[in-house]
Amino acid sequence: MLNKKTVRDLDVKGKKVLVRVDFNVPLKDGMISDDTRIKAALPTIEYLIDEGSAVILASHLGRPGGEVNPEFSLKIVATYLDNLLDAKVFFCEDCIGEKAKKAAQAISYGEVLVLENTRFHSGEKINDPSMSKELASLAEVYINDAFGTAHRAHASNVGVADYLPAAAGFLLEKEINYLDNAIANPERPFIAILGGAKVGGKIKLINNLIDKVDYILIGGGMANTFFAAQGYKMGDSLVEDEAKEIANKLLDKAMGKIVLPADVVIADEYSDDAKTQIIKVGDVPDNWRILDIGPDTLELFGKIINNSKTIVWNGPMGVFEFPSFAEGTFKLAEKISETKAITIVGGGDSAAAIKKAGLSEKITHISTGGGASMQMLEGAKLPGLEALENK
Repeated sequence: MLNKKTVRDLDVKGKKVLVRVDFNVPLKDGMISDDTRIKAALPTIEYLIDEGSAVILASHLGRPGGEVNPEFSLKIVATYLDNLLDAKVFFCEDCIGEKAKKAAQAISYGEVLVLENTRFHSGEKINDPSMSKELASLAEVYINDAFGTAHRAHASNVGVADYLPAAAGFLLEKEINYLDNAIANPERPFIAILGGAKVGGKIKLINNLIDKVDYILIGGGMANTFFAAQGYKMGDSLVEDEAKEIANKLLDKAMGKIVLPADVVIADEYSDDAKTQIIKVGDVPDNWRILDIGPDTLELFGKIINNSKTIVWNGPMGVFEFPSFAEGTFKLAEKISETKAITIVGGGDSAAAIKKAGLSEKITHISTGGGASMQMLEGAKLPGLEALENK
């Protein structure tokens, strides 16, 4: 459980409070296409408004590379937030400097100020103390509610905590408690379902989970490397040749806990309208490639899922961006949503699949931070969390 102070533990009444939120939302045609992260921050923002704080929100959006880029302006988020809150919401065209200082001084208690993208400054990603100091000078209290960036050591989520009383917001607290409890004290059977393209990025995760879970179900492109390590020909499937030795070691270490697909959907090209066939796991024909899991695998995985009490899922089961090869991911999402288990879904494509399938309400917890949740499950410390005051 979270051993850090939360917003409840600090005196915020009548104070200017800087809140690091995660408003790194997807944009499409100049519009916000998914407001999950904005709505996830509302409990902390509304609590501070009710407490009579002047709320100053800092976030990044996209990857502007330390330069001003109107394409990644948070003005669109400020406008959107203004429609969600009863309080007045203002926007400042910078997050540090004179404009930011004047804007922070001008807002009244019970009002909200959204600062411009922190990544418009190169000092953000290098955790520049001068940028941290400037951000801290805008407020009297600091709250980190950005789980999505908790695995990064940046000026707005780590450096700033050196200069102000610092605590966690409600979203950060909720994320840590769910993920920490899943690892430290899970109801059993406890399973992890891992997908995505590559094994290499999840070696630490698998290593850390092997001793803690009852089963690890592996799908997606990363399963191909395990198959190749066992000597199967993979045709044109994505395979990490450099990770085959590691895959074999993980299989040995797991002693039967790793469950791989029993059948797969293969295609004659990397395309949504490719010719397809379902084959049992074995040699993939030349010029064909694995792009999804098959029905036997869904049945196999489903039996294990139905018998589980705690489920953590991170990563799609196939080439999710092509509708023709998204079925494995969607049907897996349905199976997970139908259980009575505690279900925790990592960010990215897994969360998108749950939302697209309209199953969000049936999942215990959908994490707002894919990278941060991965690091927690790996057993790594999160810099954004470590920077906060202990209880």
